[in-house]
Amino acid sequence: MTKDQKNEVIEVLKGKFSQYDNFYITDTESLTVAQVTKLRRACFDKNVEMKVAKNTLIKKALESLDAEKYAGVYDSLHKVTALMFSENPKEPAVILSSFRNEAKAERPELKLAFINGDLYAGDNQLKALTQIKTKNELIGEVIGLLLSPIQRVIGALQNKSEGGDAAPVAEEAAPAAEAPAAEAAPEAPAAPEAPAAEEKPAAE
Repeated sequence: MTKDQKNEVIEVLKGKFSQYDNFYITDTESLTVAQVTKLRRACFDKNVEMKVAKNTLIKKALESLDAEKYAGVYDSLHKVTALMFSENPKEPAVILSSFRNEAKAERPELKLAFINGDLYAGDNQLKALTQIKTKNELIGEVIGLLLSPIQRVIGALQNKSEGGDAAPVAEEAAPAAEAPAAEAAPEAPAAPEAPAAEEKPAAE
């Protein structure tokens, strides 16, 4: 590889490291060409970018961006390295876990995961990484917690309106409708009866 080619690879890697806050460093040394192709296809289907590069070039790309920020990454750059870049922090872990289960093998091996500035070193971290909460999942949980009290209040109101609490209201209104007879408006005095007309003697 010429110097220009190396510089080109470094620039490509710098662009990926700048674009993504999450990347995985894996060891694909024992994988066949067919297995690597299958892994690439699985990554493509899940919007995960996979890049295979020399460790020295990966290190130079990281150092040129922020040597201190990525200081904990350098020890994992050994053997054959495949990088996996993803917006979703746990998607590469899910892909690796699924791939290994299907192949019934321990490869690709996770060397390190860089998740939003946090480092997860070692293959024993793979299972934990598959259970990381994504941003959308965390937002959904927070919304669920916020809505829970409101839903309980609405549920309580619905249960109250459907229960037997409405009857007392009707009973309280009933006495008001039944006004006592004594309180009724006085009746107007009856008009005096007209005197009966005198009967005239029948004509003889």
